[in-house]
Amino acid sequence: MSEFFVLKGKIRQMMNDFADDLALGGAQDFHQYKYMTGVIAGLAMAEREILDIEKKNKDED
Repeated sequence: MSEFFVLKGKIRQMMNDFADDLALGGAQDFHQYKYMTGVIAGLAMAEREILDIEKKNKDED
């Protein structure tokens, strides 16, 4: 199991946890809503970067 696989799994789980919490009304106010959506966006960007690095490494092999 590669480090990328483990990292992607952890990021995806955190994204899902935040999204579930948000969907269930976890944000107490607009500030918390913006924070949670920002975390989700940041995690999505990190996941995309990992996928890009993975693809680049695969293409070089």
